[in-house]
Order: sequence, then structure tokens, then C-alpha cells
Amino acid sequence: MPLPPAGRFTRSDMQKERDLPMTRSRVPSALVSVLIVAAAVAMAMSAGCEEAGRATRTHPGTGLPRLVDLGIPVCIPCAMMAPGLEELKKEYAGRLEVEFLDTLRNPGAKGQYDAPFCATQIFIDASGKERFRHVGYYSKNDILAKWKELGVDLEAPAGQRDAPKSAAPPKTGGG
Repeated sequence: MPLPPAGRFTRSDMQKERDLPMTRSRVPSALVSVLIVAAAVAMAMSAGCEEAGRATRTHPGTGLPRLVDLGIPVCIPCAMMAPGLEELKKEYAGRLEVEFLDTLRNPGAKGQYDAPFCATQIFIDASGKERFRHVGYYSKNDILAKWKELGVDLEAPAGQRDAPKSAAPPKTGGG
């Protein structure tokens, strides 16, 4: 259908244009959407490659192991994790610090923690050494299992939490 000269569209011409199943202008936007998603997936996958270098970073020690979650409330993985993080904060109060940093309200946090991605969890031991980081959704059980894998016993009293495991049994009093 040839288009009428500019400025000479009639109501019926506009109706015909609206009834077309897909216009050329929609095809590039769909392609752009696919490319954006592919780029985001590639960036998220490459984040794990940098993990080893980041694990040597240190942060101010607080005397307690600390989980820092950087994200925004409208991020789907962040929103899915929020209830579990609140449970961890309550259940392990005095044994684990749990902090959610909203990077929209606190944009400097991304640079401070070198965390360019939303839903980044950083595991920091009591001395301030970064032990692990993860990008994306991480369940409460996964978080607890990771602390255990890192050798941090959240059930132990504060003074014994990060103590190295000894092969010898404790000595008992006697002679």
C-alpha cells in the first residue's frame, strides 16, 4: 500500500496502519531487546571469572561475619531474597551482620564494593577479608551453606566463630 504524501493522512489511512500485524519499526526493537538480554547474560557469566581476584579484597572488620547484598528493591532477584535476608538478620543477630545496600539510594556503594551488578552478595569474614561473592538470586539456605563451606560456624559463640579447626581434641584438666 503506497503511503499518501506527508500531511495527507486520513483517518482510514491511520486505521490501516494500526491494523498491520507487525511494522518494520517493531522488528528492530525486538532485535535490540534480544541483544540486550544476551549482553546482560554474558556480563553476569563473566562476573564469576573475576571472583578469584576479588576474594583478596578487605573491608573494615566488624568482629562479626558480614553479608552485604547490593541491589535495588525493584530487581526481581533482590525482591525474592529480601524475606530470607530479613530472617537471617533476625535469627543470627549478634552472630552475623546482614546489610542490604540500595544502590539507587546509595550509588557510591557499587564503587565501594566493586559490584557493578544488581543482586550481588559479598561474604566478608569477621576480620574484614572478603571470602566470596555471588551475583543473582541466592537463597537463605544457600547463604548458610556457603558460610559453612567457608569454615564460618554461625552457631558457635562469637569468639570461636572463625577459629581454625584443630585436628587434636581439646585437652582436659588432669595431670
